[in-house]
Amino acid sequence: MTVDPAVVGDLAAKTKSSPPNTTFWLRPGKHRLDPDRYAQVIPKKGNRYLGAPGAVLDGRKKNQYAFGGTAGNVTIRHLTVQGFIPPHNEGVVNHDSADGWVIEHATIQNNSGAGLMAGARQQVRASCLRGNGQYGLNAYKAGDTIRDLVVEGNEIVGNNTDDWERKREGCGCTGGIKFWAVNGADVRGNWVHDNRGTGLWADTNNNDFRIENNVIEANDGAALIYETSYNAVIRKNTIRRNNWVEGRRAADGGDNFPFATVYLSESGGEPRVRARTDKIEIYRNVLENNWSGITLWENADRFCNSPANTSSGDCTLLVKNTDRCAQPAIATAPLYADCRWKTQRVDIHDNRFVLDKSVVDCTAKCDRMAVLANYGTYPRWSPYKGERVAEAITRKQHNRWRDNVYVGPWKFVAHDPSRVLDFGQWQGTPYQQDAGSTLRARDGG
Repeated sequence: MTVDPAVVGDLAAKTKSSPPNTTFWLRPGKHRLDPDRYAQVIPKKGNRYLGAPGAVLDGRKKNQYAFGGTAGNVTIRHLTVQGFIPPHNEGVVNHDSADGWVIEHATIQNNSGAGLMAGARQQVRASCLRGNGQYGLNAYKAGDTIRDLVVEGNEIVGNNTDDWERKREGCGCTGGIKFWAVNGADVRGNWVHDNRGTGLWADTNNNDFRIENNVIEANDGAALIYETSYNAVIRKNTIRRNNWVEGRRAADGGDNFPFATVYLSESGGEPRVRARTDKIEIYRNVLENNWSGITLWENADRFCNSPANTSSGDCTLLVKNTDRCAQPAIATAPLYADCRWKTQRVDIHDNRFVLDKSVVDCTAKCDRMAVLANYGTYPRWSPYKGERVAEAITRKQHNRWRDNVYVGPWKFVAHDPSRVLDFGQWQGTPYQQDAGSTLRARDGG
């Protein structure tokens, strides 16, 4: 069915009057919805929306959403979607996170909020998610887990134009893509660059990720954050010139935490959570001239039922009822282990880490590789006080670096931010990291 750009609201009206599994062809030109804030296209199951060359669906800063509703298996191809103004944390395309959508060869740009939301079995391929106010893609479905997400061959660039971390400091609500409770994701062959904030950020009970063959570069924050999540393979990525803005800002403010371009926070391998791997394996990546390298971190005060848990109300995938994580039971097995997300079973090998401080334009704090935790203090009833977590993440949870190549003036941090080591100390007792690895001052080719 042909859609006429000269008729305002033609796409929504014809979608409403047509049966499921209809294919709509949007003629060249700028298509508009009715000027009402909530006017949007509500697809029916199996609908396909194909844009002719030059077809644009433009919200004109009047409409909040482009495509919504709960119908599954909708396809959008060769269409530009721009100028929509959804609220914070909401999205323009697939606003209601319906399942089975396919978005291919689309351009979703210059919107507020997230350009795109995600549902189960969604595929986003060969598209450009550009210049959106909060995220390019917000993989979030309220009250549900998103399964089997594919993000392949896209350009994800210049998102978070509204700079939400400045509006809401510490919100953790920015970047190129944010993943929440996604079980099974293939993120491959994407170019993720120049986003204000983090490039790729998996936050809270994600599992079974394969992040491979991406180029992740020149993002203001980390290239990748994997936070309170499980079981991932991170391989064959090119990661360069990330975290210059946020890392420098922290260092200039006197913070000695090793802010890194790949940051694993309370995330690790867990054999009891079903996935294609039972660890986090980081290998055959090239990391070049980022602000620092890889940091493995655990916050000793962050666990189920703790007021310090920034994923408030959430618990690990091993404990269904958060209320169980309380005294006295939390101090004994199995809850002592299962009530906290743990950075464990991380295997970092066969990577190349290159740092030229003259390129990064830094003199200190941009040269760190780290495994550490804070001193546990809170809340009063916490069973994780003191150095227990720092000792565990550093020496007891099977986190290891091995067979890597380092070029440049790298330093290493273990246990806590104050323990800054040279390569020999890092390899020696008691840490015994990076067996089979080499370090040289400058690149010989």
